[in-house]
Amino acid sequence: MKNRLPGLFPLLLFLFAAPLLFPQAGGGNGTPGLDGIPGEDMNTVRAREEFRIGVQAYHRFAFNEAILSFERALSFRPGEPLILDWLGRSYYRSGFEETALREWELAGSGYGLATGMGILLASKAETVRNRRTYLPVPNDEIRYIESGRYPSKNGDIVLYSQPTAVLPAGDGGAWVVAYGSNEIIKIDVNGIIRDRKRGPINGFDRPYDLVQGSDGRLYLSEFRGGRVSVLSAQGDWQFYIGAKGRGPGQFMGPQNMAIDEEGYLYVADYGNQRISKFDPAGAFILSFGVRIPGFEGFKSLTGLAARNGIIYAADTIARCIYSFDKNGAYQGVFIREGLESPEDLCFLEDGRLLAADANRVLLIDTETAIMRELGVLGNPGRVRITGVDFDKNGNVLAADFKTGEVAIMTRMEDMASGFFVQIDRVVSDNFPLLEVEILVQDRLRRPIVGLGAGNFLLSEQGRTVGEQNFLGASYFSERSDIAVLVERSPATQGMKDDLASALRDISAAGARIVSVVSAEEQPRKESLVPETGSTPSVALEAAARGGAYSPRWRFDLGLRLAATDLLPGEKKRAVVFVGSSLSGPESSTLGSFGFEYYALSELAAYLANNSIAFYAVTLGGGRPGADIQYLCDETGGKVLSLYRNEGIVPEIKTLALKASGYYTLSYRSSLPTDFGRAYLPLDAEVYLMEKSGRDSTGYFPPLE
Repeated sequence: MKNRLPGLFPLLLFLFAAPLLFPQAGGGNGTPGLDGIPGEDMNTVRAREEFRIGVQAYHRFAFNEAILSFERALSFRPGEPLILDWLGRSYYRSGFEETALREWELAGSGYGLATGMGILLASKAETVRNRRTYLPVPNDEIRYIESGRYPSKNGDIVLYSQPTAVLPAGDGGAWVVAYGSNEIIKIDVNGIIRDRKRGPINGFDRPYDLVQGSDGRLYLSEFRGGRVSVLSAQGDWQFYIGAKGRGPGQFMGPQNMAIDEEGYLYVADYGNQRISKFDPAGAFILSFGVRIPGFEGFKSLTGLAARNGIIYAADTIARCIYSFDKNGAYQGVFIREGLESPEDLCFLEDGRLLAADANRVLLIDTETAIMRELGVLGNPGRVRITGVDFDKNGNVLAADFKTGEVAIMTRMEDMASGFFVQIDRVVSDNFPLLEVEILVQDRLRRPIVGLGAGNFLLSEQGRTVGEQNFLGASYFSERSDIAVLVERSPATQGMKDDLASALRDISAAGARIVSVVSAEEQPRKESLVPETGSTPSVALEAAARGGAYSPRWRFDLGLRLAATDLLPGEKKRAVVFVGSSLSGPESSTLGSFGFEYYALSELAAYLANNSIAFYAVTLGGGRPGADIQYLCDETGGKVLSLYRNEGIVPEIKTLALKASGYYTLSYRSSLPTDFGRAYLPLDAEVYLMEKSGRDSTGYFPPLE
């Protein structure tokens, strides 16, 4: 047993008569319960009180205080699995993952490796060990397999037919274009149809593809109608673009579409075998892709994708993908070999191309044109994937036109591992009514969104709780919190105007700024209370111009201080670091004392394990160092140059739109409290399709 921290041992007289808190078993599966262990010795009483202090500190986000209390409790009760479990939780939330894993291993052995708690801790530890960087799509060779379907029938009732396209929604569900039933439907993550849109009075006429502009509006191509319907973000019809015909801006069977970064719409006009381009307001600009010297023209034009001024167009008969510039100039064949019947194309956030090819889903690197088969759906003769995309939970959604359903494809590894569920906090102030905050992620730390009341089951000692209610999900919220960390090095001393400009822009992004921390030799919080008659931006500018500059400035301590301020607030949150970053990408930009107290990996884990993104706003013309880039990559943030053309405001605004896997539930406890002295356990289970996850924790009710 390693050495534990000694400490003071507060002792309350009423605890002498209290039942012991540390069970060997509870609800029959190794879950901690209310059963005591023999003995009322002084060490047990002292351990119990330190444990109470630690649990209460944890639930108010005071993780360092919790660690000290649990360490002291262990000095009285060495090897007690419940204390070790909580100590591991506290170390994990504090960013010390290796230490947390050691504590969980000891706790699992104490519970028994074959017990419910032993298995739960082993699964949790395995997930933490195997986590990789925060990416929209994993950069590995894992294949995707079918994990479920959005059913098209309920008995003899047809829910939708012949899907041709899917458009993921921010709530984890998707819009599905139903060509056969002339409608678009909104399906949630549980496969339940939540909305159904059939267009204006005359209805849609064989809808085919659906894309979304940056303003939220939807564009729906109508194959037989020879037009594009413009819809609101909620799917309500607004107006038409184009009409049936062969003239400029007219269509004969419009199918797939794409929207570029500037908002221009590109439509694959199948009947006319050309691509038509429209501005964001729907005005026709030009058509291209017809036969010219050097290009034989399309034989069967299908999927389109647009990015970085290049338009990619698939041809099912030619079995290739062509490329054009945004003005329609033919650039050549992008991919000629290896395709069977390419249809839908779409770009992922990381710049790779996703393609539907007969019954296959392909991942294509646009720089090298290297293709990888991501997954296969059934037999080629029985399956035709006409639309494909990733949903917000990392699954591939594939519209299978022949079988008439939308298939859900999941990473093979994820099918076995399930969800990472973490009970973040239990609020017991109004006991027996309690509120619980639960974080649900996949094994790559990506948030799981779209869950509802039916996806959660709370229980106490194996019995379902009473009055379980779903209070809300953080992905619905468009509010966000920011803590600003300001570099106070000699390099930034001459950049006070730039610092002030950066803070003004951050303030203009609309997020609530909870604190501004100066990363000085002893980091401190700047006052954000504006003078009488002034605005918050004035106070921010004053904070930017103040501060003590020193070569011994402390990045690590400043970052911990800024991040800690965010814990009690909104679940969409970020630390925005404003610094010089004047050195090359392979070197440290954070000074000789940047990581004196906390290692870079520990800082990244502290942010990531508490769902805090890290953004870096760089001043001057230099590139960020590898340390800054690492923190951004590990937490889902970005490096932003203060004077980039589009400014930093639009990017920081997107923080409020980020996916978040936090959920809040309430319930009524039926457990006896022993006048508030008993430790009360709580289990949370999460179910979605064929996957599930679980966490087990506990709390103390108020003293009576």
